[in-house]
Amino acid sequence: MMSETALGDLDLVPKSERTNESSSKDDLAKPYVEHTDVKVGGNQRKTIISLDEPTMNGNEVELVGADMVAAEVEYIESEKLDDLEDMLLADLESKDWVLLCETLNNVRRFSIYHKEALQDILSAVCKTTIMTCADIFKAFGDDIINSLDPLLVQLLLKSSQDKRFVCEVAEKALITLTIWVSPILLLPKLQPYFKNRNPRIRAKASMCFSRSVPRLGAEGIKEYGIDKLIQIASSQLSDQLPESREAARTLLLELQTAYEKFPVLAPEQDVSSEQPQVLSWEQFCESNLPKLSAQAVLRVTSIPREGLISGKR
Repeated sequence: MMSETALGDLDLVPKSERTNESSSKDDLAKPYVEHTDVKVGGNQRKTIISLDEPTMNGNEVELVGADMVAAEVEYIESEKLDDLEDMLLADLESKDWVLLCETLNNVRRFSIYHKEALQDILSAVCKTTIMTCADIFKAFGDDIINSLDPLLVQLLLKSSQDKRFVCEVAEKALITLTIWVSPILLLPKLQPYFKNRNPRIRAKASMCFSRSVPRLGAEGIKEYGIDKLIQIASSQLSDQLPESREAARTLLLELQTAYEKFPVLAPEQDVSSEQPQVLSWEQFCESNLPKLSAQAVLRVTSIPREGLISGKR
């Protein structure tokens, strides 16, 4: 029988503590059912099911509520455990965006606490990020244009680096960009990079520019200005890298074909003239370029070559 002193001491205990203590005991008393499954592939799996607190109903035990939480635990043999770095690299290639975000958070943890182990993972993160850019270009198209500048400079830079597997995915992302973003919006974004101090960035920008112009069509070229396009292309004919020069030659041949095929691109004539004369390609270049630049353009385009620009916009 409890003494009056003990009862008095019990009254001095705060109610909240008594409640917490009781709650903790209740939690510990909650039953669970443990099932051990057969071994699968040498690994043992165990399923633990936690049940709500039971109450007595006569001579039977009745579960309060229908909620049951099942957690499957896999027991893997030591020699079959994967290296954590290999797992991160594999998960970074996942198409599951939720898993990808979780993996990137794990990479962030590595960068803070285990930076010495991050070298290979960083390259994989870079590659995955570039692949994500390509997916974004496909998904959003022209809607990405206002957010393109920081992405574009990085893609031009990564596509010109020495790491081959990064260069390849960056180049694919740039090609995707020229396909899914309208050239009338993309060309002004590319043009400033023709004056970049890095010759490789200039070359990649020239290649993207050359790929985009044919998608303008005749009406788009007229809107952008064929004279302006010729001036841009001629400025790259003397660039340091052969990739820039080749992209400029390709673009000039395309523009020549378009000019000769679609009269709408020719300069407007004086309507007061009795016999309006359409300028030839040679005359058009000479009237819109400095003498030396015009000669360089005409040397490139002296051999007729069928272009790829269609009349459709």
